[in-house]
Formats: sequence, C-alpha cells, structure tokens
Amino acid sequence: MTTAVQSITDVPRHWKTTIVLGLLAVVALVFFGILGDDRESIVVWSGAGDAIVLPDLPVTSKIVCLVLGLALVILAGLSAWYTIGRRKVPLWIIIVFAGLFITALVLWTGAGSKVPVVFLLTGSIALATPVVFGALAGVIGERVGVVNIAIEGQLLAGAFVSAVVATVTGNLMLGLVAALIGGALVSLVLAAFSIKYLVDQVIVGVVLNTLVIGITNFFYAAALSDNSKELNFPGTLPFLPIPLLSDIPVLGDVFFNHRITTYLMFILVPLVWFILFKTRIGLRLRAVGEHPLAADTVGINVNRTRFWSVTLAGMIAGLGGAALTLGSVGAFVREMSAGQGFIALAAVILGRWNPWLTTLAALLFGFSKQFRIFAGQTGSSIPPDLIAMVPYLVTLVAVAGLVGRVVGPAASGKPYVKQ
Repeated sequence: MTTAVQSITDVPRHWKTTIVLGLLAVVALVFFGILGDDRESIVVWSGAGDAIVLPDLPVTSKIVCLVLGLALVILAGLSAWYTIGRRKVPLWIIIVFAGLFITALVLWTGAGSKVPVVFLLTGSIALATPVVFGALAGVIGERVGVVNIAIEGQLLAGAFVSAVVATVTGNLMLGLVAALIGGALVSLVLAAFSIKYLVDQVIVGVVLNTLVIGITNFFYAAALSDNSKELNFPGTLPFLPIPLLSDIPVLGDVFFNHRITTYLMFILVPLVWFILFKTRIGLRLRAVGEHPLAADTVGINVNRTRFWSVTLAGMIAGLGGAALTLGSVGAFVREMSAGQGFIALAAVILGRWNPWLTTLAALLFGFSKQFRIFAGQTGSSIPPDLIAMVPYLVTLVAVAGLVGRVVGPAASGKPYVKQ
C-alpha cells in the first residue's frame, strides 16, 4: 500500500493545460461577459431559400457570454481538480471548453449584428478540408515512422497539377486524379531519400517544400500568368446536395451539401482510422512505426511498408491541393498553400496521431479562418492585422497550451537499417 501511495505522489502535476483554460475562462467572463457589449445579436439558423426555415433567435450577447464565461470557469476548475489529483485532464473537458469559448467569442464579435450559424460551420469545414487531407497524410507517415515535413509541398503540387490538367483536358475529375499523382510524386522523392538513402527526414521535407515552391512559381510566371484561360481556368467542382438529407435544417447544409472533395474527406477520416486501428494491415503499419526491429523479426518488410505508406499518404495530401483549387477558388495562385501544410503537422500533434482528433484540430484551424471573414463582415472593432493573425494564434495556443505532454510513435523520424 505504501508503495502504491508513493507511486501516485511521485507523478508530477502538469499545470500547463489548466493554466491556459483558466486564462481563457477569465478572458471570456471578464471581457466577453462583464465588460461585453449588451446589444442584441440575431442568431440566424436558416437561409430564406431553405426547404425548412427556422426562426431567427435574438439574444443579448453580454448575458449569454456571462453564462458561458461562468461555465468555462467551472470547466477550468474541474481541470484544476484533476491536475491537483495528479490525473490527466480528460479530453472531453478540452473539447467542451473549446466549443463554449468559440460560442462566446462569436457572440461577442457579432454583438449588434447577425450571427449566421450555417455560414460559420460550412465555411469552417470547407477551409479545413485541405488541412484535414494534409493531416491524414501526416498521421499515416508518422505512424509508419516517417516524419512528413513535405506536406506543404504535396498540397502545392496537387493544387498546381489539378488546375493545369483540369483546364487542359476540360475534365475536373481528371484534375483530381492528377492531384493524386502530383502529391504521390513529391512523396516518392521523400521516401526515396529518407528511407532508401537514409537522409534526415526533416531536411528532405524542408528541401522538397522549397523545391516545389520554386518549380510552381517558375511555371506560373513562365506559362500560367500569361495564358490563364488556356492553362489555369479549370472552374470549380459543383456542389452535390444529397436528396432529402440536405433539406434537414442546419445539419443539411453543414454535412450534406458539399463538393466531392469535402465528401471524400468525410469518407477518408473514418476509413484511415478503421484501417490503422481495426485491421491487420493497420497493426503492421503501427508496428513498423513503433518497433521496426520486432516487425522485421516477424517477417514484415519495414522499409517497403514505409515506402508505399508514405507514397499513399502523399496521394491523400495531393487531394488537399485539389481542394484548394478545384474545391475552392478554381485557379492556381502562387504559394496558395500558405503554410497549411505546417498547420496540418500541428494538427497531427494536437490530435495525438489519431485521425479523429487530428480532424477536430484541423476544423479548429478552419473555424479560425472563417472567423476572420465573419469578424470583417460584422465591422468588428478588432484590428484587421490581429484578425489576420487569428488562425496562427489559435494553432500556437492549442499546440503549446492544450496539447500537454504527448509522445508520438517511438520510431518516428528514425531510419531503419536491416541488421
């Protein structure tokens, strides 16, 4: 008994998450609630053209933010209770806290104006889609032992070739296929140098990102900018509303009225999770990333498994590039990935190498970008430069303050040399 008590008291207390939650709770309670704007906000649930129109909900922002702020303080206190007891703060506390804080932030920002719920949610999903694809590629790569720093380059390559191929052929689906190939080609280079020739994976990834940026910028300036109609005008994929389901109020637009790239994301997230954690193939992949020597001992070809897994991951990241062009703006723009590959890497860590949690982290980034648009439309008093920083501030706070101490796959980043 004495030994058990000593082992419990020897567990260190990790206050980082609790401190961050406490600070955010105080911000919400004081600035959004006590010092908040008491004007009325109109929460808009439906559009005028929806099959079923829900009535708008008028709320007083200050009162709602006070209630939400108190709830956040309670959650922060609960987190402190777990920390004092030398127990890990449950993930559900962080998720609920994030949801309530975001609600308070939106109502505070939208005080005196309309708060379009569907616009915020659908926009967040659309903007998060490329990041989710990149993050899934990162999860697969690290689960087999390869740190995929080149996600940024894979997104950019997929965006470039999808736009060009779709324009030249006049077929958007061929553009999607080209994006798969473009992402795979970048991954093949990463796999060849890091797995076969044992070059440092981080260095190869950084070099590949720089190389792809240089190549796409060169071809954009040399060919696309002066011949956009012939080479860089693919259009965008159509929205595909699912009959009946898309007519459900709020949820219909949020989940069942998207482009094919977003539907592919909805399919790939559970599929990747199922393969990694519920199949024999997934067990082999994780064994390669956790203990390659043991995997080799039972007959698994470690380097071959890593090589093709990283290539497949690159194809998924390439789809993220297609989501940037064919699934969003249409034409290719210089460096349009804009650091989203690195945000995807942060989502991998924040999501603890789990496809579901990684997707939630990517959606947080997508919301932060959509919030920037929403804040600009409401005429918020927040300085525009600060609003532009929101996506990156959110990512920094989430990774540094909420992720806690996490340990990735044991062999991630370590080359394997067969004895």
